[in-house]
Amino acid sequence: MTLMRLGFYLLFNKQGNGIASLAGSFFLGLRFDLRIVAVVVLPLLLFGYLPVFNPFIRRSAFKGWMIFFLICTIALVLFYVIDFAHYAYLSQRLNASALNYLEDAGISATMVWESYPVIKLLLLILAVSGFLIWMIARSHKSIARQPEAITEKRKGFVLVISFIILAFFIFGRFNQYPLRWSDAFSLGNDYKATLALNPFETFFNTLKFRSTSYDEKKLRELYPVIAPYYGLKGDSPMNFIRVINKPIIASPPNIILVICESFSAYKSSMWNNPLNTTPFFDSISKQGIFFDRCFTPSYGTARGVWATITGLPDVDMPKTSSRNPMAVDQHTIINDFKGYEKYYFIGGSPSWANIQGLLKNNIANLHLYDQESLDAPRLDVWGISDKNLFLESNRILAKETKPFFAIIQTADNHRPYTIPEEDKDFIVRKVAEDSLNRFGFKEQVNYDSKLKEFNAFRYTDYTFRKFMTAATSEKYFENTLFVFIGDHGIPGDAGAMFPVTWTQQRLTSEHVPLLFYSPNKISPARRSEISSQIDVLPTIAGLASISYTNSTLGRDLLDSTNHRPFAFIFDPDNSQAGVIAGNFFYRKHLQTSKDELFSIDNTVVDKSNASQDSIRASLKQLTDAFYQSARYLLFNNKKKSSLP
Repeated sequence: MTLMRLGFYLLFNKQGNGIASLAGSFFLGLRFDLRIVAVVVLPLLLFGYLPVFNPFIRRSAFKGWMIFFLICTIALVLFYVIDFAHYAYLSQRLNASALNYLEDAGISATMVWESYPVIKLLLLILAVSGFLIWMIARSHKSIARQPEAITEKRKGFVLVISFIILAFFIFGRFNQYPLRWSDAFSLGNDYKATLALNPFETFFNTLKFRSTSYDEKKLRELYPVIAPYYGLKGDSPMNFIRVINKPIIASPPNIILVICESFSAYKSSMWNNPLNTTPFFDSISKQGIFFDRCFTPSYGTARGVWATITGLPDVDMPKTSSRNPMAVDQHTIINDFKGYEKYYFIGGSPSWANIQGLLKNNIANLHLYDQESLDAPRLDVWGISDKNLFLESNRILAKETKPFFAIIQTADNHRPYTIPEEDKDFIVRKVAEDSLNRFGFKEQVNYDSKLKEFNAFRYTDYTFRKFMTAATSEKYFENTLFVFIGDHGIPGDAGAMFPVTWTQQRLTSEHVPLLFYSPNKISPARRSEISSQIDVLPTIAGLASISYTNSTLGRDLLDSTNHRPFAFIFDPDNSQAGVIAGNFFYRKHLQTSKDELFSIDNTVVDKSNASQDSIRASLKQLTDAFYQSARYLLFNNKKKSSLP
């Protein structure tokens, strides 16, 4: 386990930390590892003391213990292999949210098969497990040849001392409270905490948080904190309903909302990334209303789609709300677009993460197109290519005679980063590894992987250009509002392109572009107030002059009465919640209530500064109020026909 931690450091040390500066992480990690070792060894100590289970007396007992240790050894190696792959994929240690992939086992298995050398990894698991179990058998054989080390009288004493030592390793410290996995986050930054943990600590501790509920008492106490942010004036602290009336216009615009896979801000051209990965999107962002400080509430596609459609952050832990049968009934502002035809286009299967249930159950009369109902050939595990998805969507929408609200969900900017051979006009670029490392593509384990991700990101921009070129030749274009929002960002090193907090505190995971584009209807503007993915639908309704009922936590970003912009950030894997407001990022641990305040513009946070203490206190209240509201609304945001 110590060697695995060293290997983790050598493979994933993307922030350039010297090993000496990580001594605290290695020592704390050793304590976590000793806990797991003690749990495995303790049964042998307790039961092996009895002659019937003593592996040095009975051959059958030896065989039984070898089977036990073989299972433990395979589990150990398997957990580490999955943990390394999980971190390479998501920059997170293995946690209970990985069980979500079992609910879409077919898609997940195909993605793993296409992305990883599965056969080699299985052979590695068998080889390492075989070597370790051989060492255990060899150790037994060596000890069995030796004469009895202690007398029968001393065995009881040795048993007690050994039990105390193992019990101490399991408890982890001389303290009233045991060593907890959350103690890793006292080391100063996420990487140090991540290095200290092992996959058993992260996985089994997050299992405790696989259900979500709300605390009505806390919500009633905190409602006065959240109410001013949304203009809530009702006497009932459980009432979040606002009816927004807009003047009727003669020709309401069509809506095309594009949910862009892994559209990470720091990797793109809109923030002057020297690699210039998205020049086309950069050009249209200058012709629309572009929000350059937009954040998704959480990391992950299912959570991003949920937040966009419902206007609520997904605060289920660690399962996603789309998979929660208790949360399947949700009001969405899309239904307030009366007289509109509703479309949803996805290149793969909508059964993934129960997205089909979320969409079909809550969007009235939805036309849902997926890889089975589209003509283009399947590209990989995620279905047809994004280019073909865009072009087929355009072909279908061009035939529509009524106003329409269409959502297109992309997928190609995702492992296995497949670029179709048919797109001969897309030129794959080669860039020096040093440049990839400095400008956003450092996280992949080798040069080829970095280059694949880089070109897949560029291919996304290529598909946007193909789509918009096709759309401009259609009649619907003149009266259409195009909206682009990332489903989430990508955790990684933003280097000198952003303040250090964005990298160290993983804000790169949630920072995404948000663009409202309609050359004939809106004037260009680049806006830097903080915005959120949950604000997308209210803002679309405002721009389209659609009267709507808002019962969630999104806001119209262009409403002049919206004077308190902030973004809520929720990390289910580490049990953390917080808010970004002004120039600060506040975050608290939901288990321990330990909180932190960071500057997002490289200003030093002075813990002795009274004004910053005041900011910390107010953002703590806002975080608690928003979190409790989101938990409540997860189960109480019924479709309009069900609203009180």
